[in-house]
Amino acid sequence: MSVTIDITGLPHERITFCPSPLAELGSALHTLAVPAHHPRLHAWTTTTTAALKPELADRLIEADFMWNNTRSDILLPPQPRETLAEELDDLDRMDDEKFVGSALEISCNSHYADGAPSPLVDERMRRRALDLAAARGPRQASFVERMLADPPGTRAWIRRLLEDCDEAFFADTWSRVRLQLAADARHKTELMRRKGLAEAVADASPAMSLEEDEQGSRIVIDKLVQGRASAEGSAVTFLPTAFGWPHLFALYTPGWQPVIQYPIPARDLGGAASVEAVKLRLEAVAHPMRMRLCRSLARGSSTTSELADAYNITAPEVSRHLAVLKKAGLIITQRRGRYVHHQLDVSVVARLGSDFLESVLR
Repeated sequence: MSVTIDITGLPHERITFCPSPLAELGSALHTLAVPAHHPRLHAWTTTTTAALKPELADRLIEADFMWNNTRSDILLPPQPRETLAEELDDLDRMDDEKFVGSALEISCNSHYADGAPSPLVDERMRRRALDLAAARGPRQASFVERMLADPPGTRAWIRRLLEDCDEAFFADTWSRVRLQLAADARHKTELMRRKGLAEAVADASPAMSLEEDEQGSRIVIDKLVQGRASAEGSAVTFLPTAFGWPHLFALYTPGWQPVIQYPIPARDLGGAASVEAVKLRLEAVAHPMRMRLCRSLARGSSTTSELADAYNITAPEVSRHLAVLKKAGLIITQRRGRYVHHQLDVSVVARLGSDFLESVLR
């Protein structure tokens, strides 16, 4: 079984490799929703989940059918932009029928990929969407009812949710991965120019290949689904992702430009630390009192006097322990007026070991 994208006659200039902040946010949200799919990202998911405000976490659960089991087409933009805001603006220009049909495709519209009409204009598809949503529980049923009754209001709610995710965690993550994604896209583009599309496609994923014969040219994606699409008069966009492994997504829905999201080679999202830095960090957290201080500092910022009072030790003792943690790069210090606040850098601690991080956040 496979997904086949017909590119017969399509100029190579219309085949692009480019990162997308919206697509990467979709991948990150999927990772948070189904962390078991992404064991390599366990440290990132643990850190990010622990830092989410309860209100935002609750809203993510409400809308997670768009990125839980697979990915809604609206999260795979065919024309990537520089910023998430620009891509969200593009979504705002999409008509309601297309947006709602795509948003509900995964769990509430099983005939979507066959080109079925939107539930906004077809009563049978509307009833089917509501029935399928009801089978997944009252929260999803309520969300789908709201989307069908008030598409503009629900779309605005979704945009605010994605913007709040950007502010809460994704902007920082994107700043760390976008250069890596851009470098991979440039490499694939140069490979296509020098050695041809077949080399670039194979380099993106061993599960993809280019087939050429007298009948034309096709990109074939080895997946346990059957699907076909044509890029005639259109284009094909390849979106690299740092969060995607082991998934390889292909957008081949009728009426949409084909898009393929492929995982780039794995790399720690936090960057590599030297052996000496790791040694300092392990020694820093090995002390029982410093481990207890980390427990407080993981939950929020504290002053030296607050920590001394909480653990019934002197302020100079706290300062000595904080100095060790700071030298190891495990805490962030910030002055607020005449007070100095300290907080655990959970992204650094996560790379030391998720078991330790979970123990201080338990």
